[in-house]
Amino acid sequence: MSTELCAMASKPHPPLMKKHSQTDLISRLKSRKILGVGGEDDDGEVHRSKISQVLGNEIKFTMREPIGLRVWIFISAVGFTVMALMALALPNQLYEVVFEEELSTTSISVRLYGGALLSLALIMWNGLYTAEKVIIQWTLLSEACYFAIQFLVTSITLMELGILPNAAILLLLSRVLFLVVTVSYYHHLGRRPKKI
Repeated sequence: MSTELCAMASKPHPPLMKKHSQTDLISRLKSRKILGVGGEDDDGEVHRSKISQVLGNEIKFTMREPIGLRVWIFISAVGFTVMALMALALPNQLYEVVFEEELSTTSISVRLYGGALLSLALIMWNGLYTAEKVIIQWTLLSEACYFAIQFLVTSITLMELGILPNAAILLLLSRVLFLVVTVSYYHHLGRRPKKI
């Protein structure tokens, strides 16, 4: 028994035949078909590799981006930055423009508001330069929340003061307009593309 095993072990093996699948186009096509690579998926997207198929391809998002989205994010980023710098540098004047009366309390609250705006502005600037759909959606959602909260806080403050200056009315109307535009972009990004 042991001699048979030794004889089998000492027998030379035939050389392995190496198949060059790179030159065999039919084998390559079959392999890609089995892996599900190269063909169209349900969304009509052609994946070049299994990795892009699993992780997703963000290039398709940049092609279907809503018209004017980047311009809107840029305008928002500039607006938030300017308002933040005004609130930090000139808190009394900013309050007087909106409410048409002098700031009775310390200006620290307006400066804190400026700091919060500056933080939102940084989010906007980041959203401007990213191609990730989720980050842009969160940027728009943050902006929409800000406009809604500012509308509510300003309305309640005006009711408590019993005044309705023209600048405050203009501010409230602009916040409603900005909220509608931001929510419409957010809604458009959240929709699934239509299948053809």
